[in-house]
Amino acid sequence: MRTTRFYRHPGGGGQPPAVRAGRAARPGDAWGGRGPAVHFSGPAIETPRSPVPTMHHPTGSSTPGPVPSERPHAGAAPPQPGRPGGRPAAHDAAATESIRPEKGWHCTHSFYAFDRAKLAALPPAALDAGKKAFVAALDPAAPGAPVRLQTWIVPGHKADFGIMALDPDPLVVDRLHQLLLAGPLGAAIVPTWSFIGLTEVSEYVPDAEQYGKRLIEEGESPDSATFKAKVQGYAAREGAMRKARIEPDLPPWPNACFYPMNKKREVGENWFTLPFAERSRLMAEHGRTGMSFGGRVSQLITVSVGLDDWEWGVTLWARHPDFLKEIVYTMRFDEASARYAEFGPFYTGYVAAPARILEHCLVG
Repeated sequence: MRTTRFYRHPGGGGQPPAVRAGRAARPGDAWGGRGPAVHFSGPAIETPRSPVPTMHHPTGSSTPGPVPSERPHAGAAPPQPGRPGGRPAAHDAAATESIRPEKGWHCTHSFYAFDRAKLAALPPAALDAGKKAFVAALDPAAPGAPVRLQTWIVPGHKADFGIMALDPDPLVVDRLHQLLLAGPLGAAIVPTWSFIGLTEVSEYVPDAEQYGKRLIEEGESPDSATFKAKVQGYAAREGAMRKARIEPDLPPWPNACFYPMNKKREVGENWFTLPFAERSRLMAEHGRTGMSFGGRVSQLITVSVGLDDWEWGVTLWARHPDFLKEIVYTMRFDEASARYAEFGPFYTGYVAAPARILEHCLVG
């Protein structure tokens, strides 16, 4: 069930000092930036970082077999190559094999709880060494760290802390998990849940020509100066917009939320049997709703079709926690969400540095 929506990172808010090799935020990088609405491609959705958060640090496949033929609905656009729900892209049979995606990054959300009994059993020296190793393992500036790394305090019983990590190499991402469990505190750290995916550009993000057609459908005159300015502006930003979806910067906002989602495949409400034009229309509506939260909420959609139990992962960051509640509630009324979306567990987080997580969780 595909719904890969990426609301582009808002232009508001500067990059934190801990951001390594990340560009400065630009208008149009997310909801609320200048330019056309970010057309999100996916889930019914919903965007931490406190004054001390952890953030980014700088930094061939075999030929697919034939796909069974499918009879498209009337009016459906040809499936786009390389997209879940579309035909696989053609690849060179001699292409180099790799665990790195051709475009974009691997993304993992991992959640953990501390075992209090095992923490209490650690000698003072071991506990002190464990705390230092914990902070070092989750340092976004450490050699070999993922290109994007953020840590959260997670309230409630589901977890004590969470990690969001992105990198072209999935083993670089997974190494964080291994470092935590192999470290001095490893026996007292209990994995509670995780979700993996890949960044991507949604099939519903239009090119400049498609964007112009959409403007005409919405009532713009193709001969007007306004129309020409909008299309030219969109064309000028399109490359950066697409890059921001596959190699995203993480916004410097303190409140975060993550949840997985699917698109329904039920009789009468099967997202995948809808014509492409209809799905695109529904996603455009959904995107306009998201854009109304520009400057307040930022979103990243990662695709997990074929990789995990749910088909998309939605990460939201917000300037204030009430904005998370408001955007999720508001977007539930969009038809793409109300009729076609299914949601998994929600994990709320407050962006915090590793040392702050230990302090908050009363470790030592």
